[in-house]
Amino acid sequence: MAKRRFSWLNLRFWLRQRKAIAAAIAFYTCLPIPVNWTLEFEGIAKLAPLVGIFLGGLLGLVDWGFGALGMPVLTRSALIIGFAIALTGGLHLDGAIDTADGLAVPDPQKRLAAMQDSLVGAFGTMAAVMVILLKTVALSELVDDRALVLMAAAGWGRWGQVVAIVRYPYLKASGKGAIHKASIESAVALIPGAIALLGLSLLQLWLGGDRWLVGVGMAFGGSAIAILIPAWFNRQLGGHTGDTYGAVVEWTEALLLCLLTALAAASSL
Repeated sequence: MAKRRFSWLNLRFWLRQRKAIAAAIAFYTCLPIPVNWTLEFEGIAKLAPLVGIFLGGLLGLVDWGFGALGMPVLTRSALIIGFAIALTGGLHLDGAIDTADGLAVPDPQKRLAAMQDSLVGAFGTMAAVMVILLKTVALSELVDDRALVLMAAAGWGRWGQVVAIVRYPYLKASGKGAIHKASIESAVALIPGAIALLGLSLLQLWLGGDRWLVGVGMAFGGSAIAILIPAWFNRQLGGHTGDTYGAVVEWTEALLLCLLTALAAASSL
């Protein structure tokens, strides 16, 4: 009887996980989910780093296909960054744009109102151009292990989002980000993503000992950037919103790609 009950509880647990994973994919990406699937959105933010790793893997697979066709690395990189935006529906990039427009307002009391304005300002446009440019150029300088790099960048970017949710107050009474803050309050939510991302670094070290610097950079650089970026936005705004969550993802990805490019160049000297 006890064994049967344990099996039932275990099955119920995994069914809930399937619902949460499907909900996370539906929320964070534009990938299709069967309409008859039941989705459980509560607490999906803790799965965001895993979704990032999954998306990075998809992008790495597409990038490998382009490489097999002989496509130049810069063209491949531009297409991959474009696909990354398409896979998320520009969800995070839109947040980075709105955040930049808000931070451009000198009066801190009016920044949230500026972020809610649907019109894109000059600073938002410049931020989008800079993020896309940094990602494209940095990725184009990476020749080896591009799939692992894409997985690490997308994963740590979303891990930084979880840091922002756990660590800092939410500044609005409602919005897409409010459901995450309401359902995640403990730093325990950071553990699954951190374990998976550290596993990527170990895989990098195992695949190529001569590239150990990049593997170490994935772990220490990724976690440091993912912690510092949310802290900086919190200092500017006194907390976070759904827009800053997206900005954390975009800037963490961009800066980590730049760091890994520099480390890859250093390791080849």
